Amino acid sequence: MNDRERMFRYPRRRFIRGLLRRMIKTVFTTIAEMNVVGVENVPSEEPLLVVANHFSFIDPVAMIHATPRPLEFLGGFHMPNAPSFVTWLPKVYGYYPVYRGTGSRGALKAAAAILKQGGLLGIFPEAGSWAQVLRPARPGTAYLAAQTGVRILPMGFDGLTEVFPALSKQRRAEVLLRIGKPFGPFAVEGRGRERRRQLDEIGNQIMSRIAELLPPERRGFFSDDPAIREAARGTEIYPWDAEMEG
Repeated sequence: MNDRERMFRYPRRRFIRGLLRRMIKTVFTTIAEMNVVGVENVPSEEPLLVVANHFSFIDPVAMIHATPRPLEFLGGFHMPNAPSFVTWLPKVYGYYPVYRGTGSRGALKAAAAILKQGGLLGIFPEAGSWAQVLRPARPGTAYLAAQTGVRILPMGFDGLTEVFPALSKQRRAEVLLRIGKPFGPFAVEGRGRERRRQLDEIGNQIMSRIAELLPPERRGFFSDDPAIREAARGTEIYPWDAEMEG
């Protein structure tokens, strides 16, 4: 094991994460009707980028619940859409922060080291939960896929946005977490605009695979229905494009 792998050891925090997994399972099965489909699509031994739609602040918790293997995360340093009563959870679980508006080299080094050790790395390509329909991917996920050469495991989460509204009406929301089959790997060639075009195409393929796991009305920009794509117009605007973190 080299110095980088020692710094970014996988898996880590086994005890606390084991406790959190059990807590998450108990809480989820208490507050919602949880259904996980496609667990058999998760390879028992293979490095993977695990991707999903991001409609709710509890999506990372759902990804932990749905994934049977140890899971690391890349995620935004600031969590503007998460209420204060849940912001402790990612800090206790542990994740590698991405600073918006920067290259986040530390997070990229961590990602490469985790995947080299055969790990699973969770990432939400939309990079935020500001809408409830599927939006174009930010470039980071495609860049990681091309740089590391690992396959991608898609997931589609539906119903998580209804969990707390349903609880307020004293009922349990129906939640479906679907796991697709791994796809890829990907590579890019060239430089400049040509390289960016290839990364954008990879991002579109990633989001299309996620869209297949969602109800038609949630597929947004990746729907086959022109009316649904038109209704999603405006949600592609990234709220933090002009912000610099860290």
